[in-house]
Amino acid sequence: MNFINLVFGPEDGAGSYYRYHYWIKGISFALQVTLFAAIIGIVLGIFIALLKLSNIKILKVITNIYVDIIRGTPVYVQLIIFHMVIFAQADIPRVAVGAIAFGINSAAYVSEIIRAGIQGLDKGQMEAARSLGMSYGKAMLYIIIPQAIKNILPTLVSEFIVLLKETSIVGIIGSFDIMKAANTIISQTGTAIQPLITTAIIYLLLTTTFTFFMRKLERRLRAGDTR
Repeated sequence: MNFINLVFGPEDGAGSYYRYHYWIKGISFALQVTLFAAIIGIVLGIFIALLKLSNIKILKVITNIYVDIIRGTPVYVQLIIFHMVIFAQADIPRVAVGAIAFGINSAAYVSEIIRAGIQGLDKGQMEAARSLGMSYGKAMLYIIIPQAIKNILPTLVSEFIVLLKETSIVGIIGSFDIMKAANTIISQTGTAIQPLITTAIIYLLLTTTFTFFMRKLERRLRAGDTR
C-alpha cells in the first residue's frame, strides 16, 4: 500500500468512507478551537494587562496570581480540569470547552506581552492624549493599545502559533482533532510513520500559512507608519 492510499485512501475496499475525511474533520476542529481561543486570549489578555497597569493594588495582586497560576501549570492539566471539573455537568460542545481552556491559558501570556508593549511606548503619548481632553479609557483604546499591538505583533504571532500546535492535545477530552485523525488511521492500518508524518506536514502548512498572512499584515501596518 503506497503512502497516498494508506493515509488518504478508502477505509475499506468498497471505498464507502475515505480517510481524508478524518483529516478534514480534525483540521476543522483544530482551527475552530484556535480561532475562538485566540479571540478569548486577546480580549481577556488586554483586560488583564490594563488591570495590571492600574493603580489599584488589589487588582494587581489578583491578576498576578492568575498569571502565575496559569503560566505555572501545564495546559494539559488545565484542559482536563475544565473538561472533568468545571464543565463536567454542562452539556456544551467540546470545541467550546477547548476554546475556553486554551483561551484562558493564552490570555495569561498575551496579557504579559501587551503589558510589556504598553510600557515600552513613550509616556508622552498618554500625556498628549489626556491634554487633548481624552479620558484615560479612550486614550488607551484609541491611542495606546493599537500602537502597542502593532509593536508586539510578531510576538503575538508566535503565541498564536504555539496555541495552534497546543490543540494537538485536545483529543484527551474526546475531541476529534488532527492527532485523533492520525491515531484513528494508525489503529486501522497498523502503521504509524505515514500518519504521523502527515500530521507534522499538516501542522507545518497551517503554521506557515498563518505566519505568511500575519507578516503581510505586519508589513502593511509598518508601511502605514511611514506615510
